[in-house]
Amino acid sequence: MNRTTVSLIAGVTALAAVTGFASMSEPQAAGEDTAKAAVQLPVERTSLLCPAPSTSDLAETAYTSFTPVTKGTGEGGKAELVAAGAQSADGTDAKDENEKQGSEQDDKKDGEQGGKKDGKKDGKKEKPVLTPKEPGKPVTAKASGAESPALVGTAEGRFAPGWAVQQTTQVEAGTGRGLLGTSCSAPDTDFWFPGASTAKERTDYAHLTNPDDSAAVADIELYGKDGVLKSTVGEGIKIPPHSSETVLLSTLIDEPETNLTVHVTVRSGRVAAAVQALDDALGGDWLAPSAGPAGSLVLPGIPKDATSVRLVAFVPGEADADLKVRLASPTGTITPAGHETLHVKAGMTAAVDLGDVTRGEAGSLLLTPTGKSTPVVAALRVVRGKGDKQETAFIPATGPVGARATAADNRAKGSTLSLVAPGRGAKVEVTASAGSDGGTAASKTYTLKAGTTQNVDLPVPAGLKGTYALTVEPLSGGPVHASRMLEAAEGGVPMFTVQTLPDDRGTVKVPDAEQDLSVLQK
Repeated sequence: MNRTTVSLIAGVTALAAVTGFASMSEPQAAGEDTAKAAVQLPVERTSLLCPAPSTSDLAETAYTSFTPVTKGTGEGGKAELVAAGAQSADGTDAKDENEKQGSEQDDKKDGEQGGKKDGKKDGKKEKPVLTPKEPGKPVTAKASGAESPALVGTAEGRFAPGWAVQQTTQVEAGTGRGLLGTSCSAPDTDFWFPGASTAKERTDYAHLTNPDDSAAVADIELYGKDGVLKSTVGEGIKIPPHSSETVLLSTLIDEPETNLTVHVTVRSGRVAAAVQALDDALGGDWLAPSAGPAGSLVLPGIPKDATSVRLVAFVPGEADADLKVRLASPTGTITPAGHETLHVKAGMTAAVDLGDVTRGEAGSLLLTPTGKSTPVVAALRVVRGKGDKQETAFIPATGPVGARATAADNRAKGSTLSLVAPGRGAKVEVTASAGSDGGTAASKTYTLKAGTTQNVDLPVPAGLKGTYALTVEPLSGGPVHASRMLEAAEGGVPMFTVQTLPDDRGTVKVPDAEQDLSVLQK
């Protein structure tokens, strides 16, 4: 075989193994031969990072790990989550068991918020927080109090494709009390968070976690209703190797701002980023990043009993955006009265209160351009309950399910799966895994009409014990977007959290060896 061809194939395969979500995309002008030159293979390595869950002594946190069974994987591999800055029980680093450089430097820099002082207890290596045993069955772990650290996770081999970890924290009282949930996320270099705030009743933190052996450097920019809010404090934030940094957003600017868009960019290295939004009266939750700037956006799964919904949008570019606002209901798309369109000025954050827009029915918000398409990012702040018994969650714009998406940590009661087909109708299969402590997997197929949202009647594992995972796989038709709501009533407060379900990026496109050889030898 031509040496150049060997190098190309080896390089792409290595990229897929390291990133877990690399993709070789064909150019727009590519012909049929080029399209055939790529094959879809399971990823060989995935990284996930979980932020430090809470600063409350009353916090009770549950972690759930799940990998769906994927065809084409081998028998080997492992997955584990360890405290940021810590080492696994066998003495290997959390990021890569074959990379041991920089460990002394890491020990000196541990002790930052979200990490242990030296990654050890009484001179012994710390054990992983979670270690899954087999694909297709969830495993769980629990933590209590304010000292729970950020976690760094790596999955390899058969555990890597579609690996999902859910972090769910319940806080019974105090600022931000409620159910705070987040899907632990892969590291990246660019994040948008419309929906943050530095209002006097809000305490919002940006959590930045670095999985790598070298320090990362990030910048945080804030945009309000009048544009960028100048600050040098958010520049050049250093995140030590295998560590987490937490930044209180109100310390970055002088005056309170009710509706903010947070932009996190990474100068060097990569991080996982999330915003924890805590409200004195309305509880709290995690605000996950919005899908990247796009002309049309889908925000799926507004609870049918939502008492207040606020849409926050931002235009990163230089042109204003005019958006058509529609609600995908169980019977079709409708236009919220008095909120037919939204004008968003370039570089400024716009917010509009939609009230109880769902009016007792399942719903998802659809944003499309009224004319020329201008990329935007957006999120919803959703409130349930009334009076002093209200609770908040956030729904960022999200990409489609794609080939497959997974939500871990579902319970026998209190889980709602919302599916929306914004364009064409679609057929979807939903599989409930075996339970973490027992039970048999079950599946159901659903048909979605074009422009509708359905809160589906979930399959539940027979003989369920513990928690289970939901896997969503479109079978035919147009794109499907999804979210999962968890709820737990406590003292009359309707605690809840919503996680969106984009594609799990469990496979990667790699060049076909024969096609590459024929092209390179011409």
